[in-house]
Amino acid sequence: MTPTRSREAHGFLRTLGPVLLLCVGGCGPVASDDPEAGADMVNESPPIEGAEYRYLDVNGIRMRVVEQGEGPLVLLVHGWPESWYSWRHQIPALAAAGYHAVAPDMRGYGGTDAPPRIEDYDIFHLCGDLVGLIDALGEQDAVLVAHDWGAVVARDCVRMEPDRFSAVVNMSVPFGGFGATSPIELWERQYGDNFYYILYFQELGQDGAGLAEAEFDADPRGILSRLYLTGATRLPPQVSDPLRAAGGWIPRIGEPTDFPPWISSEELDYYVAEFTRTGFRGGINYYRNFHRNWEMTPELRGELVPQPAMFIAGDGDPVIAGATQEVLAAGLSRATAEPRGAHVLAGAGHWVQQQKPDEVNRSLLEFLAGLPGG
Repeated sequence: MTPTRSREAHGFLRTLGPVLLLCVGGCGPVASDDPEAGADMVNESPPIEGAEYRYLDVNGIRMRVVEQGEGPLVLLVHGWPESWYSWRHQIPALAAAGYHAVAPDMRGYGGTDAPPRIEDYDIFHLCGDLVGLIDALGEQDAVLVAHDWGAVVARDCVRMEPDRFSAVVNMSVPFGGFGATSPIELWERQYGDNFYYILYFQELGQDGAGLAEAEFDADPRGILSRLYLTGATRLPPQVSDPLRAAGGWIPRIGEPTDFPPWISSEELDYYVAEFTRTGFRGGINYYRNFHRNWEMTPELRGELVPQPAMFIAGDGDPVIAGATQEVLAAGLSRATAEPRGAHVLAGAGHWVQQQKPDEVNRSLLEFLAGLPGG
């Protein structure tokens, strides 16, 4: 079969849909030139010069963070399927500019504990983790910078605990919130018997095990390479039938045959090693709380984000569905009390802080400098 660079033709955008995808001085694992090759275990020190791992007791779990720098606290919150490593380009830049950059492995990921129950991943637990992390670091508040599922957590947490977060930056997932109808119900109406990854993530066997994590745990490199390698040459997907009964997610996305310039084989190997070691269930459990979160937070519907807020996305990110910078800026103004601008970066997709690190870092530092006391 002839490889191609058309992601849409190979089902990536079609299966992703209009919402989120909801990625000291050590070296990364041994790399391979083949995106589908095996990966070694991750080293015990973070592959960022001058950064350190730290383990903290937070909200009833043991959390691993990577930190660097001294100064005002900036928490960097990742999404799915990611890790602290998604902020590898931001951590040293923030530290060099005089900030204490802290990127946790969120609950269920990497070196942080992964409780077994689905309800242990609802918004109250996730927000409690971030507040507990601020406490464990000996601080009163923090600036929250978040991407993908991290942005979903951030947009709620800054409203639930407004005194603990002085400002917020969301990437990929715009500010806003739930409406009057459960999002799961809306997606069920929209997709019916067709495949949609968030609905696929809701499927459990009789033993409570999830179908999605069974698929991904069996082939971590298969799912991660397909999701991460935006811009790679791809083979056609194995499954083009839109019906859910036709198969899982991996065969619906074209297999990449090379690497785009923004991510190396070593960097992909880090993610693969992490998920090979820990599995996918923890992160997928976030999605299994969409209805629970909607049901438990009616007071947040229509409530503005009170802190200074900025939004960043790539112009090719399917989450924003082609929205212009002007449209996103208008949405930011409706959802936040102190909007500080929306930035749509040309040539970037969903993994914006990894694809365009210099532009993202510049916007972050300008935003931070404009805060009171910045």
